[in-house]
Amino acid sequence: MDVTPASWQVPAVPTRGEAPDQTRMDAVELLVRDLDGMTQFYQHAVTLDVLDQSGPSTTLGRAGAPVVTLRHARDLPSPDPRGAGLYHTAIVFEDQRRLAGALASMARRPGLIFEGSADHLVSEAFYFRDPEGNGLELYRDRPREYWNISADGSIQMGVDPLDPRRYLEQWYDEDAAGPDASAAIGHLHLQVGDISAAKRFYVDALGFDITTQIDTALFVSAGGYHHHIGLNTWNSAGVGPRSAALGLGDVRIIVPTRDDVDALADRLRVYGIAAADDGHALRFSDPWETRLIVSPAG
Repeated sequence: MDVTPASWQVPAVPTRGEAPDQTRMDAVELLVRDLDGMTQFYQHAVTLDVLDQSGPSTTLGRAGAPVVTLRHARDLPSPDPRGAGLYHTAIVFEDQRRLAGALASMARRPGLIFEGSADHLVSEAFYFRDPEGNGLELYRDRPREYWNISADGSIQMGVDPLDPRRYLEQWYDEDAAGPDASAAIGHLHLQVGDISAAKRFYVDALGFDITTQIDTALFVSAGGYHHHIGLNTWNSAGVGPRSAALGLGDVRIIVPTRDDVDALADRLRVYGIAAADDGHALRFSDPWETRLIVSPAG
């Protein structure tokens, strides 16, 4: 079952970058200290289903599609909040009712860390911290026909008020999140040390399009989505490569075909970026040692 955000909108539109228009984010890997506790959180608070639980890892998702993989790594130190790495994982829900169901479930969790909410014009989003301090966004997209897209492909996004109580009053329906209710990784937001270096890597080499850019943040996507990856220096300006720590593990990206993987491998060679190719997936790191895995769909 295709649960990518694009399947809930109009078809993807052709874009300028080399990244294929049907590129999407795959399940996010989080390295965690308390596997049982984090599994309980993502299952019962975020409302994901346990899809696989074996040994040191648990994969959770919706409708059979993985969203988050938790990998036990209790001996690693906590991540540096001002270092490179994860800013937040963003899970997108199909509609307002499904999002409200997850929001209500989160609100019932004792000790929940709620960080705010916003109407971004293209989406409605609620922000949290999971029990180990990882940023988490739960959101739903507005249909693309309501997005304000300029002639150069940039997409207007805002930070308008969004009242969570009013949202629940309007949209919460306890029967809305049935077994076929989908969710997916809509985007991933990363902390980096330098926006220019991030642009060279994620736009020039990987082939994503810029959808929005300011001095301290860059948003990139394929297929006309508002962003598949956000990059900012709000807490991390000037930082160097990451050291081994809890938090973000592998960043996984899906492209349509193996030919698209090969084309990316060629671009990485042109830019002098080392990559390992096992015949299926391509593995490499960004300038801050965040590991990426790109593989074909299917």
